[in-house]
Amino acid sequence: MGLPDPNDVAAYDEFEKGLIGGARPLSGPIQLHDYDSRWPDRYAEHAARLRSALGERAVRMEHVGSTSVAGLAAKPIVDIVLEVPDSADEPAYAGDLEAVGYVLRIREPDWFEHRFFYTPGKDVHLHVFSAGCSETDRMVRFRDWLRRNAADRELYVRTKRELAARDWKYGQQYADAKTEVVAQIMTRAMAD
Repeated sequence: MGLPDPNDVAAYDEFEKGLIGGARPLSGPIQLHDYDSRWPDRYAEHAARLRSALGERAVRMEHVGSTSVAGLAAKPIVDIVLEVPDSADEPAYAGDLEAVGYVLRIREPDWFEHRFFYTPGKDVHLHVFSAGCSETDRMVRFRDWLRRNAADRELYVRTKRELAARDWKYGQQYADAKTEVVAQIMTRAMAD
C-alpha cells in the first residue's frame, strides 16, 4: 500500500481525506486481547454469510490476521480475505455485501484493486481482491508461518504489545508501524 510514514500525522490527515466517509481518528488506545477460541467460529459464521450472499462469486475466502492464529493476542477483529472474479467491478458484488451487513470503507485501485469493508460494529474486516491475487497468498503464508513458528509468533506479539502501548491518531499508523517486523517474518516464511 502506498501509505504515509506512520509517524507523519500530517501525511495521514491527507491520506484519510480520500477514504469513503472521510477521516476517522481513533477514539481510544489500541486494545489487544488474549486469544479467544471463539474467533474461528466468528469467521465461520461470516464466511457462511458471504458464501450465501455471493455464491460462486466468492472464489476464495480465508481467515487471516492475528485472530486466525491460535494463541496470538489480537485486536478482537476478525480479518477475512475474499477473492471475487474482479474486485474492481464493484457492481458485481458490493451491493450484495452491503445487503448482508458489510460497509464499503476503502477503495485502493493502485494496490491490487483492494476494497475494504467492515461490519457496522467494526468487529469484522473484509479485504476484497480479484481472484488469484498475490496479496491473498502473502496473507495466508504469513498466517500459516505464525501458526507453525513459535519464535516468530512471540516476536510478533511482543512487537504488537509494544506498539499498542503508544498513542496513535489513526489505527492504520499502528498497523503500518508493524511493517518492519512483518517483513522480517515474511523473509523467513518465504525461505521455508
